[in-house]
Amino acid sequence: MAVPRIIIVGGGFGGLAAAKALRKTLAEVVLVDRANHHLFQPLLYQVATSALTPSQIATPIRSVLRSQANTLVVLGEVTGVDKEKKCVFVTDADRADVPVTYDYLVLATGATHSYFGRNEFAKFAPGLKTLADAVSTRNKVLQAFELAEAEEDPSRHQDLLTFVLVGAGPTGVEMAGALAVLVRTTLKADFRRIDPASARIVLVDMAPRVLGPFSQHLSQAAQQRLESLGVEVRLGHGVDEIDADGVVVAGERIASKTVIWTAGVAPSPAGKWLQVETDRAGRVRIQSDLTVPAHPEIFVVGDTASLDEKGKPLPGVAQVAIQQGRHAAKVIHSRITGASSPAPFAYFDKGTMAVVGKGFAVLQSGKVQVSGFVAWLTWAFVHLQFLATSSLRLTVLLQWIWTYLTNQRGSRLIVNHHGSEPVQQATDVGPRVAVTNIRGKAV
Repeated sequence: MAVPRIIIVGGGFGGLAAAKALRKTLAEVVLVDRANHHLFQPLLYQVATSALTPSQIATPIRSVLRSQANTLVVLGEVTGVDKEKKCVFVTDADRADVPVTYDYLVLATGATHSYFGRNEFAKFAPGLKTLADAVSTRNKVLQAFELAEAEEDPSRHQDLLTFVLVGAGPTGVEMAGALAVLVRTTLKADFRRIDPASARIVLVDMAPRVLGPFSQHLSQAAQQRLESLGVEVRLGHGVDEIDADGVVVAGERIASKTVIWTAGVAPSPAGKWLQVETDRAGRVRIQSDLTVPAHPEIFVVGDTASLDEKGKPLPGVAQVAIQQGRHAAKVIHSRITGASSPAPFAYFDKGTMAVVGKGFAVLQSGKVQVSGFVAWLTWAFVHLQFLATSSLRLTVLLQWIWTYLTNQRGSRLIVNHHGSEPVQQATDVGPRVAVTNIRGKAV
């Protein structure tokens, strides 16, 4: 008797949580992702500021799931879903839009940058969502100091050493704090013609305060900490223009060669694939069991899903995705085994944290509000626990201890990748198939 096939699209927090929770289910689990690794996105800014290497915050998905005999990992990109035929379309390096059927589908496709309708900004202000983004940002930051050191005209140093971050949410605040520590400690003895500590770091947001989801008290504590590190915090105005020479904020031009976008996210096109109801941001409206209305076999979790609790939409954070991924797996398992269905999904909020420079963080969990060194230790412990493997936890812990004690960072490398031209994707798939199942039969 054929076992049901469960396709999981996305190897992020939600997709990986679902796959791991299905390890004992009598089913074929196929996880499809366009990257071969699971990425711990909350620490991307540490790669961008040379504190960690890419391999310390990412691990191969195959390695994480290697002990699950019922799970197949496929490197490919899902480009669409046919709800009626119950199949997804997968494109890999040499095959395009190959249909792969499913009995259950879990869409955990995450989010990407949102420029709020000003997509022309992307060319001059890259975001921070992937390892490639983080390495590219690290290159830009380090190159700015190299160019300034080589520049004989001192009047040009300030433009080269001005860094503008657009967006004062957790990513922007953490990036600004880490960048301030980098330029004022690690780099201070590395250059002869410039003073890295003279670098100007500007954090811009149209919101009235930094870290909007946090309380007023913690938001103020975070802003004071940023300002003590030398970060200019400009609130109440968004950017009007971004070009190769800098940004325009409230009519004022800020000359800068390094602008980083840390504001706004947009969900994946899953809502368009499914042609179902979405919220204003484009996230799929789901039911309390995380399924799409009228399609109980399709689950949507994480940043691509929109679900209200207590009258408010759930936040786009890792904990939501993880808990939803596990819940979707429980529902699927109960249906396959004939067990009673679990209760409707309920999010357990374990709190929200943001680190602001060395040895300082803010933590909010219910009525508990903490800032300072204790919050930073808690932040470090929690983030270590959520790394995918024990080897990553150990290497990151040792790196953090070394950096804290010495101010030295392990990856101050400018790495420009010069790959060959990508192979053009074939459009004639012929009789070939995208994947095979775990028993070697064509799917």
